[in-house]
Amino acid sequence: MTVRKFYFPIFCKDIKSGKIQLPDFQRGWVWDDDHIKDLLVSVARSFPVGAVMLLESGGEVRFQTRPVEGLEHEISPDTVPEKLILDGQQRLTTLTQAIYLTSPVNTRTNKGKAIKRHYYFDIQKALESPHALDEAIVAVDENRQIRTNFGRDVVLDLSTRELECAQLYFPCDQVMNSDEWEEIFYEISPEKIKLYMDFRKTILSAFRNYQIPVIELKKETSKEAVCLVFEKVNTGGVSLSVFELITASYAADGYNLRDDWFGSEIRHVESRKERLEKEPMLKGIEAPEFLQAVTLLHTHELKKADIEAGKTGKQAKPVSAKRGDVLQLPLESWKQWAPEVERGFIQAAKFLKKEAFYARKELPYSTQLIPLAAVMARLQDRWLEPRIYDKLSRWYWCGVLGELYGGAVETRMANDYEELLQWFEDDAMVPRTVKDAFFQQERFDTLRSRLSAAYKGINVLILREGAKDWFWKATIRELDANEIALDIHHIFPKDWCIKQGIPRERYDSILNKTSISYKANRKIGGDAPSVYLPKIQHEKQVQLSDEEMDKLLESHALSAKLLRENRFDEFIEDRRQRLLALIEKAMGKKSYPNDDDL
Repeated sequence: MTVRKFYFPIFCKDIKSGKIQLPDFQRGWVWDDDHIKDLLVSVARSFPVGAVMLLESGGEVRFQTRPVEGLEHEISPDTVPEKLILDGQQRLTTLTQAIYLTSPVNTRTNKGKAIKRHYYFDIQKALESPHALDEAIVAVDENRQIRTNFGRDVVLDLSTRELECAQLYFPCDQVMNSDEWEEIFYEISPEKIKLYMDFRKTILSAFRNYQIPVIELKKETSKEAVCLVFEKVNTGGVSLSVFELITASYAADGYNLRDDWFGSEIRHVESRKERLEKEPMLKGIEAPEFLQAVTLLHTHELKKADIEAGKTGKQAKPVSAKRGDVLQLPLESWKQWAPEVERGFIQAAKFLKKEAFYARKELPYSTQLIPLAAVMARLQDRWLEPRIYDKLSRWYWCGVLGELYGGAVETRMANDYEELLQWFEDDAMVPRTVKDAFFQQERFDTLRSRLSAAYKGINVLILREGAKDWFWKATIRELDANEIALDIHHIFPKDWCIKQGIPRERYDSILNKTSISYKANRKIGGDAPSVYLPKIQHEKQVQLSDEEMDKLLESHALSAKLLRENRFDEFIEDRRQRLLALIEKAMGKKSYPNDDDL
């Protein structure tokens, strides 16, 4: 990496010739009219506008490229750039369009309305108030006019060189070469030559002598480093994903990954994302998730090849889903494994449905879906074999209830993918996630957020046992499928608990909550269970006997007897044991009573 200063005219000349271009992952130019004026003023006053970062082209990292906006028709598609802009796109595009192009700048107002503008310096104002140049910058429409009264009245007309010169308005698109403009000016306003020369000496010289600090990354820079650098320097924009970098990289080989994933209006081909999202569990799936699953298979093949070549230990390429390895995914491997991984995700969705998950929002961890899909791609239909299915189920619930898939989990993904495949063939090769997972009984007391993984998991364990609504004659799952409003509510109402002096940390945990319909919740109100339960079961629309109602309550893994008798403390401890039984069955292992038993 080197840091140098370049004179602005030379820099812009390279942009205009196509020697400096944009990598295709760069987003479009978005600056509005106010930002353009501010930048022009900053350069005119020789203020620093920040460094620019360039990447030397010609290395192993190849990207599809494009010219700076506005130059698309001036630069041949065959032009090979020498450098790519990583940071400074908005500033460089602004200056190129406002100063080097005679066509109007396609920009927008600060409210987002699309407009076309030419920019001028009011020479008189610029000289009178050099410290208030923002008042000397004038923007006119595409006809080089300013109109008022809904466009009926022209208040400033600069539509010809003669009008510009006579009124002392200097066009910014003549900043770098004003010879032609000056010839006309000297003919029309010879008495104002000294005034213009003062303007040229102060404002135009500032532009022509302006230097831009440039950080240059060498062509040996890795793709991962390019991605990280880009995100660091573009903190004001949207984070750059690996998908965008790989899209630009594959495009250099003539493959359109964006069309593959999102589809193409031109070709009218169903996209990979559309095919996947036919499964409700896969609604909202993101390309980086899919790429990670493909990378697991790709790196697994590399590791197997290394082992066959006699490499051992750290000499062999590890299985990985880390960002750096995703960025190194070859196009050939994408073409080979993407169809298999697509089927893997669809099979993963079917597995999760069998485990009683029906929508992506119910997933405790979306990250756990990645190794699951990769494993499914390898298993194909074998995942339905009872022995394999039981292991998959146990691994999945250990990850959820052991809360092992939060945060940075790329290493766990890779380990689980590889270890699951070994475990299916050898009962002794238990994956680390299954061995490491434990559920501590005291965790119940701190599970209050319905967004936490263990909370979501336990709720699904209850529902898959056939939990029925307390009002409608249907299971909670059936109501959810018919889009009946549901929520997780307190079993012993909050108001009642407060009146009894029960602390919030005691009544607000998952032990005192369950999923019921809005209708049932309205009947509960703030009454004691001994009051609201008879009220519900004797409703005209319900009409249940005590025995029928108790059976319905028991479907939520709770004691109907303790609930009816308002015995809160005993109810909570009884429910703890009932939920523990569900958890231990799902995880295939015992829970821990408290910290001392670990």
